[in-house]
Amino acid sequence: MTLLLFAVFAVTLLLGVPVAFSIMLSAISVMLAGDVGLGMLTQRMFAATNSFPLIAVPFFILAGDLLARGEISKVLVAFAESFLGVIKGGLSIVSVVAGMFFAAISGSGAATTAAVGSTLIPQLKERGYEEDSAAALIAAAGTIGVVIPPSVPMVLYAVAAGQGVTINALFRNGFIPGICMGAILIAIALRQAYTRNYPKGEKIVISKVLKTFIKAVPGLIMPLIILGGIFSGVFTASEAAAVAVVYALLVSFFVYRDMTFSKLYTIMKGSAKTSAVIMIIIGCSGPFSWVLASYGIPDAIASAILGISTNKYILMFMVALVIIIAGVFMETSSAIIILTPVLLPLVQGIGVDLIHFGILFVVGIAIGMITPPVAINLFVASGITGKPIEVIAKAVIPYLIGLIAVFLVIVYVPMFFPGVIIG
Repeated sequence: MTLLLFAVFAVTLLLGVPVAFSIMLSAISVMLAGDVGLGMLTQRMFAATNSFPLIAVPFFILAGDLLARGEISKVLVAFAESFLGVIKGGLSIVSVVAGMFFAAISGSGAATTAAVGSTLIPQLKERGYEEDSAAALIAAAGTIGVVIPPSVPMVLYAVAAGQGVTINALFRNGFIPGICMGAILIAIALRQAYTRNYPKGEKIVISKVLKTFIKAVPGLIMPLIILGGIFSGVFTASEAAAVAVVYALLVSFFVYRDMTFSKLYTIMKGSAKTSAVIMIIIGCSGPFSWVLASYGIPDAIASAILGISTNKYILMFMVALVIIIAGVFMETSSAIIILTPVLLPLVQGIGVDLIHFGILFVVGIAIGMITPPVAINLFVASGITGKPIEVIAKAVIPYLIGLIAVFLVIVYVPMFFPGVIIG
């Protein structure tokens, strides 16, 4: 049954069948082979989507889209540039810091790349930065969008893992890895700035810093409202997502006044499509997960791998490699929903904390956003610049190596990231 399940899944993917329907067809094939009534199919699809935490997904996506296409991203960039632009290659630092700011608002890698890239890439090009390298840096910074909370993949992992894994715990543990990812990108960008003799920006003018800060306050307050509300227990992550949408609408309509009803309709339509894709994948994963559990497939896989080696470090390397490869070839949501039930018995068998595993899983999958062929962040950056994705993919290699280094530290040395032990 294990062979049948994964063979059908692999073959349908190779034939170009969408991931969601490949998941469904593989589950159906096992059900038919095991003489299970297909009535179970609809039951498990309903059960998979009948989850209160999943309400956070469409709301966080909508909040991110509202902010990505509004004035907030430009205001945050202007504020960061007012005090960081003075450094040689300072605009590179601004790109990463702006990405981290926006990550704490949107929860989406693609939205972070689009918001920061559309604002900064033209400025970087105008000031003499190499356009392909600038696009690569912003695409790499976009990976932080799903690590620093709020994070849609963390919500999906919490739902898929169950077993007491809470969204709050994952959110609390996302900050330090996200900051470390930003730090390594800044270090690489600064080295390139000195090597390529990029220009310094204007001197710091206190009045300009204060002016841009005041204008940026509504955007800076948003993550404080969302995360402060969650961690203080005022509202759940799902309620926080709804609050984020309401706050984004109020700021867009009444503070920055850059929103119209026709623009809102377009944004909501795009967010609905993105949410629908994720929910279809989740619905189709219900029967898939049921088949996995019914036939003990995850336990069998865990036993087989543990039979190869009992060395925790070797096994964690294998898990990390699977996650990286999955990120290369699969969309983030699909990879998390499919692999979580498969890998959990293995990591539990070697004593890995499930919150730690969730964080390293999200970081590893995030790296896939800049590794072709899927590489959604590179496609977004390519769309902004008009540069071929192959050119940006070549320029992203130094940043990719840096992010993989941070990922391996998270995998092997969790004590360097105190956040991963917070329950």
